[in-house]
Amino acid sequence: MAGNIAEGSCPGRGGRWEDDAMPAACCKPEGSTGPNTKMECQKIINFGNQLLRRKNVDCTREDSRLSRCLNTFDLVALGVGSTLGAGVYVLAGAVAREDAGPAIVISFLIAALASVLAGLCYGEFGARVPKTGSAYLYSYVTVGELWAFITGWNLILSYVIGTSSVARAWSATFDEIIGQHIEDFCKKYMTMDAPGVLAKYPDIFAVVIIIILTGLLIFGVKESALVNKVFTCINILVLGFVMVSGFVKGSVKNWQLTEEDIYVTNHSIYRENQTQEEMLYGVGGFMPYGWKGVLSGAATCFYAFVGFDCIATTGEEVKNPQKAIPIGIVASLLICFVAYFGVSAALTLMMPYYQLDTNSPLPNAFKYVGWDGANYAVAVGSLCALSTSLLGSMFPMPRIIYAMAEDGLLFKFLAKVNEKRKTPVIATVTSGAVAAVMAFLFDLKDLVDLMSIGTLLAYSLVAACVLVLRYQPEQPNLAYQMARTTEETDNNESVSTSESQAGFLPEEEEKCSLKAILCPPNSDPSKFSGSVVNVSTFIIGFLIVGSCILTALEPSILIKAVWIIAAILVLVVSFIIWKQPESKTKLSFKVPLLPLLPVVSIFVNVYLMMQLDLGTWIRFAVWMLIGFIIYFTYGIWHSVEATYAASADAERNTDAGSDSCK
Repeated sequence: MAGNIAEGSCPGRGGRWEDDAMPAACCKPEGSTGPNTKMECQKIINFGNQLLRRKNVDCTREDSRLSRCLNTFDLVALGVGSTLGAGVYVLAGAVAREDAGPAIVISFLIAALASVLAGLCYGEFGARVPKTGSAYLYSYVTVGELWAFITGWNLILSYVIGTSSVARAWSATFDEIIGQHIEDFCKKYMTMDAPGVLAKYPDIFAVVIIIILTGLLIFGVKESALVNKVFTCINILVLGFVMVSGFVKGSVKNWQLTEEDIYVTNHSIYRENQTQEEMLYGVGGFMPYGWKGVLSGAATCFYAFVGFDCIATTGEEVKNPQKAIPIGIVASLLICFVAYFGVSAALTLMMPYYQLDTNSPLPNAFKYVGWDGANYAVAVGSLCALSTSLLGSMFPMPRIIYAMAEDGLLFKFLAKVNEKRKTPVIATVTSGAVAAVMAFLFDLKDLVDLMSIGTLLAYSLVAACVLVLRYQPEQPNLAYQMARTTEETDNNESVSTSESQAGFLPEEEEKCSLKAILCPPNSDPSKFSGSVVNVSTFIIGFLIVGSCILTALEPSILIKAVWIIAAILVLVVSFIIWKQPESKTKLSFKVPLLPLLPVVSIFVNVYLMMQLDLGTWIRFAVWMLIGFIIYFTYGIWHSVEATYAASADAERNTDAGSDSCK
């Protein structure tokens, strides 16, 4: 039999073939899979690779199609203007009265700390990948194309809804100041009778505001930044006046109210049949609703710090992005915290928390202390705050669209840049037009929660990406890992060269064992340690998402046990990540306390996402369905990374063919 095989016979089939003529399938063992099955498996693998292909970004190149004209102060003003919107004039009153009382200052502190976690992660990526794209780009270089598209697609939705809703709020605020003449006119002559679908009347004034700001953004980023700085400075001055007024006219007694002060002295809010547990305004003192109220208020206040991520979209328009972006993000969050903390403290010092007006607390508070004239300053400040918030929503939207279009995931014409002004003109006009139509026709109250999903998803992915990328081995071909400040590059040129050369040396294959996982033999990251971190991050994400879903569906004693088990497992897996060697890539900014801070950030963001109602998730699913249709019919086939991969494959095939012919 062995001799027959050597001569070209087919064992068990009785025939003989010449060696050159023998079919490849002839000598396969019976019952083995055929070539069709292998081809199908290979197609599935290739398709999976397409979805997870990562973007290579050359951060050593300074050239950009956009204008590099922004400095650190511009970024701080952009972040503060975008984050410190009209919410500072309204939110403090509602949270203090219904959730936290005077302890709202602690709620803002907790919310600020949670926001800083996400801000630090954005700061590290701003230093690592100083290009346009924000969380979309950060996901693309770390976890792959599909996740990047999901992130970018949801950021677009967040910015569109944010722009439209803020424009309507600007229009309503201005109309209220002049006596609601615009609303009365539109209701009389332009009523739209479609409750639940369209707004009560078309908001023409909101459309005009969006058109003006769209023109400003097309005109130039430097001019837009200048306007933003002017409005932001006015807003900060007004808030400073509010804080000083509160501390001058306020009284610490309003932080030391007793139950008798609230329920007996003020008979209007006392109920004869009301038990102590049912008391509407808590038990008085600094923390009338207890820690539960403080944490509930913190969850609401967290959204007040959303907006700083617009800084991360300016990577190609900043003069020194590796330093300016991290400083801009952290500084803007710090300024916003001081403003929220000061205004909420002043408000609760000026008048008792249970008497605050939830819709217009500041005018009500100034009236209470006899300073009615201060309401004009509050009106000016609120309009300036809305203007900067609107600009902060409109500024990043065309840049996300531009980045996705330039990568081929959205239609290529959206990536066109005005050669004179160096702005993404088509993306700006398109995004402005969509936002204007939505502001004109729709009542956006039911859609505002969709903003939260997009933003929180982006925060979670950026935190996970920082966790993954910090523990990956050096890859000299991926230039985004070589992003350093100019000074560090000059000083360490010889070191980085030797390090990059070491990256090309073949590694000894590590065997998977408990010792190799808990006590890695190398001080530098390896493929094995990088894989351990990838798997560990996936496990942490799965545990956090699963626990939050169970809590949202069934908050019972059993769930508490699940939480304890999940928390222990997360700590164990985090310890495993902590034992892995970190990358020694030098960056101008790095997130401290890894892996703790990114894990806590992921938890906070996912928990808040799971608190959103079912209707919001259904709308999110519809939006994602539209996005997947675009991606799988256009984006996946026109991706720039797909073109690069196809060129590399063709080159490899050519080399293999030439080698076989030798």
